[in-house]
Amino acid sequence: MKLRRRQRERLSLWLQYLAFVAVIAVVVYAADWGRLKEAFFRVDIIESMFPTIITVALRNTILYTLGAFAFGLVFGTLLALMRLSRVAPYRWVATAYIELFRGLPALLVLFLVGYGIPIAFPEREIPGGVFGSIAIGLGLTAAAYMAETIRAGIQAVPKGQMEAARTLGMSHFTAMRTIVIPQAFRIVIPPLTNELILLTKDSSLAYVLGVTASTIEVTKFGRDTLNDRVNATPLLVAGFTYLIITLPLSQVVRRLELRYAKAR
Repeated sequence: MKLRRRQRERLSLWLQYLAFVAVIAVVVYAADWGRLKEAFFRVDIIESMFPTIITVALRNTILYTLGAFAFGLVFGTLLALMRLSRVAPYRWVATAYIELFRGLPALLVLFLVGYGIPIAFPEREIPGGVFGSIAIGLGLTAAAYMAETIRAGIQAVPKGQMEAARTLGMSHFTAMRTIVIPQAFRIVIPPLTNELILLTKDSSLAYVLGVTASTIEVTKFGRDTLNDRVNATPLLVAGFTYLIITLPLSQVVRRLELRYAKAR
């Protein structure tokens, strides 16, 4: 008996569901749950990590992320305006910076900021100490990505908006500041939120600057606990701690994208 197209599609869908359930069943049956529990789910180790992982490590992770995001947003906006400038040297400098820092690993940039600047300027200190070094180090890389995002948002604003503002007697700077840039930021909020999520995870690179017990972040705290207890449970707890930040932000991105799609 020949099946109709709709019946074939329904059969194919059910076969895919069946294959998925079969794979899950095999994994569940074959896994050694006793060893997994001993290696990754030690309740005594989990209890020993609280509340420090929240009150110190997670707090510092959030502070490093927000500091880097704020620095990157301000600097990235400046770079985006330079990319769009009529002054050729501004465009050259912004383009060179963006291409350079998008190609460099964030770990290398963080290392250069934390150790290169003090060597180059021995009589000066980065404001904020470790926090300032991490915010600037991560923010320099983030700014290169944000600049392209913001530039695309500015170019997505209809040119008629600028023309109407100039017709009303506004200067180019005033029109950009009060009309174009606010609309551009409404457009680029979802990708900027994605950048915030990436910075949350990049904050795990802070260890390269030699964090202390008071400046430790989530990943370093989990790794130190792993070394002390010789067990992988701390890394699992650290991963779930990151989810406290990233999952709500991911939901925000989805809702913003849906709202923007409906608005269009």
